[in-house]
Amino acid sequence: MGVPALFRWLSKKYPKIVSRVVEDTPTKVRNQDGEITEVPIRYESKNPNGFEVDNLYLDMNGIVHPCTHPEGKPAPETEEEMMVEIFKYTERVVNMARPRKVLMMAIDGVAPRAKMNQQRSRRFRAAQEAADKEEERKEAIELFEAMGHPVSEETRNQKTWDTNAITPGTPFMDLLSTSLKYWVSHKLTTDPGWRDLKIIISDSSVPGEGEHKIVDWIRRQRTHSTWDPNTSHVIYGLDADLIMLGLATHEPHFRVLREDVFAQGSKRSMACKNCGEEGHFAANCKG
Repeated sequence: MGVPALFRWLSKKYPKIVSRVVEDTPTKVRNQDGEITEVPIRYESKNPNGFEVDNLYLDMNGIVHPCTHPEGKPAPETEEEMMVEIFKYTERVVNMARPRKVLMMAIDGVAPRAKMNQQRSRRFRAAQEAADKEEERKEAIELFEAMGHPVSEETRNQKTWDTNAITPGTPFMDLLSTSLKYWVSHKLTTDPGWRDLKIIISDSSVPGEGEHKIVDWIRRQRTHSTWDPNTSHVIYGLDADLIMLGLATHEPHFRVLREDVFAQGSKRSMACKNCGEEGHFAANCKG
């Protein structure tokens, strides 16, 4: 669910707990034919951040939502394109941390009864807002035609994707689970850096929220006699409750990986609201 403004408060009061991630980017080289090709990142090379990570845990809902309906750029048109975007973003996060032992992907399953009422009200509100937007779109098309401008059939019949599909039990979540399993098996057979990784996928058929399934797995591992107390953990997600859950594990080497949402927000505020470009205000926009 998240704790409002917790990360902002922590980062201001204790600024030294926040460190920026050093991210490797693919290099571009010119081949014998003169064409520029992209050399992929060598996953098996050393971690550019100066420390090695044993286990990486991904709260996949924090990846699925931005990839299916992103802000500031066009959304993917089909669910297949959404899967490709999810794969790309997941690989980027994995390349940042480069876990050496365990990679766990946890998707939200059926929520506990205490949270169901909140989720249902949120989904009803999202459905109502989507219906209102569709009504406004139809009115805009009718007004456009009344002004004498033609509207193509493709634009007229265009349907917006329902974000409520990101709910346990929907065909989209079944497709996401199947696609992730296929992609992981592909990476294990083709990427040398993934061969020694233990991959755990907890899809929406497993009850519980993603972050709680991750923490439950960590607690269960601590009961084993082979558990190493110096294991380093990294958990990815935007929810601030990940900070509380990480502290509750009492693991000495635990980090939370998240985007710098404050820098992104200031960057968006400096951009034009009409075209999204920087350097001018909406009142002077010519695009």
